[in-house]
Amino acid sequence: MVLFFNCMLTFGSYFCFDIPSVLQEQFQGNLTCPNSTVSSGGSNGSECVEGLGMTPQEYNLLYAIYAWTNAAVVIMAGFLIDKLGNRFGVFLFSFLTVLGSAIFALGSHFKGTEYLLPLMLTGRLLFGSGNGSLTIVQNRITAFWFKGKELALAFGLTLAFSRLGSVLNFFFTQRFESLYGMQWTLWGGTLLCVLGFLSAITVSVLDKMGMKQLGLDGTIQEESRKVRVQDIRLLSLRYWLLVLTIMFFYNGIFPFIADASKFIQDKYPGYSQKEAAYIAGAVYDSSLVLSAAVGILIDYVGLRGVFAVLCAVLTLPVFGLLAFTFIAPLVCTIWLGITYSFAAASMWPSIPLVVPQATLGTAMGLATSVQMIGIGISNLIVGQILGTKNSDAKIPLWRWQRMMIFMLANTISCIVTSAVLNIVDHRQGGTLNRTTKRSAVQNAEVQTDTEPLVNEGQDGGEEDGVNTSSSINTS
Repeated sequence: MVLFFNCMLTFGSYFCFDIPSVLQEQFQGNLTCPNSTVSSGGSNGSECVEGLGMTPQEYNLLYAIYAWTNAAVVIMAGFLIDKLGNRFGVFLFSFLTVLGSAIFALGSHFKGTEYLLPLMLTGRLLFGSGNGSLTIVQNRITAFWFKGKELALAFGLTLAFSRLGSVLNFFFTQRFESLYGMQWTLWGGTLLCVLGFLSAITVSVLDKMGMKQLGLDGTIQEESRKVRVQDIRLLSLRYWLLVLTIMFFYNGIFPFIADASKFIQDKYPGYSQKEAAYIAGAVYDSSLVLSAAVGILIDYVGLRGVFAVLCAVLTLPVFGLLAFTFIAPLVCTIWLGITYSFAAASMWPSIPLVVPQATLGTAMGLATSVQMIGIGISNLIVGQILGTKNSDAKIPLWRWQRMMIFMLANTISCIVTSAVLNIVDHRQGGTLNRTTKRSAVQNAEVQTDTEPLVNEGQDGGEEDGVNTSSSINTS
């Protein structure tokens, strides 16, 4: 029950996150169109699409401000979650997603005015403050209740539910908008965020009941009070290499998805907006289908560091094919979805292996912050690369090629950092690449580099902190 409602926390917010991607033509469409040429989703690129009149730079800023807000907020959010607990986090951050999505939807009512962009940016800012931090609480709850068990499977299922929201967005949002219009579509997304808020209330109650039944409520609170901001400087080299690996990998995923619908329509002839949205959404479709199975595989095999390198290496050809060939885009988006599934199931569950439970929220917050800084900068760079002032103009192919080359550069950087991560991990005991059998034998013997962090700030509770960390390592 805890896992189910924990999964539902981010279902609605992930649906809302990529609504602009599906409706990119409407966001960048003309404020007015002659009645004879108006279209709700251009199928051949020649019809006038009525929309909000945003430029490509303004459109990409919607994603950039989300990423920057995440980067600024999640560090403090992770620390507050460690200090005040999961229940505080789920209430506050799920409420912020509802408030942010509501203001974003409200902004669409000010089409053609100077209030449109400020309201929508404010909505994305608040939405980003809540959604990124809510993911940290979700991961922290997952890591606590599934430590020493099917950790990667649990992470995979939470990702699958989140991506189910993304997939349904790509399948239904454009159709819903054509029937009911932009404004009702955005308010529908807000309603799904309310569903996440109700799930937050439920998981909070279940978490409290479970803690009391296990007699751990007081113990966790006592450990949380000992967490200090200064503990950040004691995080290990493996942790920071893992964070950089995550950042570079996601720099190639999310900025691409944000512009994928328009890319497909501009480069490949004959695709309607709905078809382009379906193809772009195949990244999430693949992730939805594979996440649970990939989680089971990684829980059984281990070798998380090796999978991280392979994901980056196998992602490299995708952007090359998109940049320099006319191979069917569906092949590339499915391929990208497969590597994304393995990356998410191997990289994020590796963080609890190299930090103690008491500071896991802070570590997750830092990782999310760095990730979002990278994504935010990438969105800005992509906006500049594509940079046309005409909101509905077809972007030249050479600009799309430059964008894909930028994605290639991020993927190559991910290969470098993940390779160094494996080298360092091998020298420090091979925690990340430990197989299931080796983990069972060595778990009691091998001390990870999380122990100095626990010992540094605890005098009576060191044993609890170390046991918590090592129990997570059995995978």
